[in-house]
Amino acid sequence: MMQHKEFSVPFSGLKQGKHEFKFEVDNSFFESFGYEEFNAAAITLHLELDKRSTMLELELRAEGSVNVDCDLSSEPYDQPIEASLELVVKFGEEYNDEDDEILIIPHGEHQINIAQYAYEMLVLAVPAKRIHPKVEDGSMKSELLEKLEELQPKETKENKEDTDPRWDALKNFLTDK
Repeated sequence: MMQHKEFSVPFSGLKQGKHEFKFEVDNSFFESFGYEEFNAAAITLHLELDKRSTMLELELRAEGSVNVDCDLSSEPYDQPIEASLELVVKFGEEYNDEDDEILIIPHGEHQINIAQYAYEMLVLAVPAKRIHPKVEDGSMKSELLEKLEELQPKETKENKEDTDPRWDALKNFLTDK
């Protein structure tokens, strides 16, 4: 894994108060972490650093899109993503990142690297089940989708007669919305 020096934010020379930083994230960022689920990425990451006398408050906000493959049709599409993360940085004797919301860094540090936090925030912002918008609205034509439709079990009179009537009432829960 690379150090991602471009995501190191020096805070020692900053005055107390709020400071804005902007980063552009592309697919090479994710590949450096060994994450190869995205075909492409175009994300803008905003960092608002609020420097105080005893701690730092970081607010990360991201917006953009990643190109991923649909789980049903295997067709690539652009998945829009938005994410945010708040992190409090305190100073202590030694580095400690066991808490998700509080990071403790040694007193002598003069910068903080946000690459790992940005990576985790962005990967978690992508839905676990990726479905192409054209699949959802039914306008996609694909051989794979046609084959899935063809292989889907058909309801016949024979199948209906063999069912237990006690279970038929439960099947209504699947169709009632």
